[in-house]
Amino acid sequence: MSILNVLLRPDQLLVAVDTLAEDAFTRVPSAGAKLLLIPQHNLVLATRGSTQFFLRIYELALQASFRADFTMEQLMAELGLVIDKLWPAYEKAAVEADLPRAALGTELVLGGWSAKNGRIVATAYAKHDSAIPAVVQPLVGGLASPGEPLERVPDSFELVDVLAAGRLQAAWLNQAVGRQVAGGRLLVAALSEGRAVVRDLGAL
Repeated sequence: MSILNVLLRPDQLLVAVDTLAEDAFTRVPSAGAKLLLIPQHNLVLATRGSTQFFLRIYELALQASFRADFTMEQLMAELGLVIDKLWPAYEKAAVEADLPRAALGTELVLGGWSAKNGRIVATAYAKHDSAIPAVVQPLVGGLASPGEPLERVPDSFELVDVLAAGRLQAAWLNQAVGRQVAGGRLLVAALSEGRAVVRDLGAL
């Protein structure tokens, strides 16, 4: 469990994640980047859920980004199918390692500047069960995971507000689960036409 927030408008994309990671077996905490750029195409891929699965998806997306005919639109269209193809092996390995099936799941967001459309575009993906196809949802606005503590908080691209929202979410999520599952620092990727920047906003 962690934080994955997206703020989206035609000229700007902001994605925020926390950095708390933990070993699935020992629960020993560490720090991990849950968002990574494909900078030559002004794209960001971010996750909430299994970081191992995220890194495999990022590896494949990065390899695809070197193709001469690469387009973000094609990657967005194919990513759900790639997730479905890879998930059974990941699920099998996790179950063999005695991880509870209910704990398996991933949420991904892929977004950036689309030269074809002349605006920011983003798509969200979710996968929890190999028997059910990945949920693929083009975004027309922002999303927040978890969203419950932000129901009455207005969206804001101001970084001070983004950090405040992250702190509110981390406190809510940790209390709901009964242990620390979100925290560390809040990383933000901000993308617009011709620009992609990653910032550390501070501790949660």
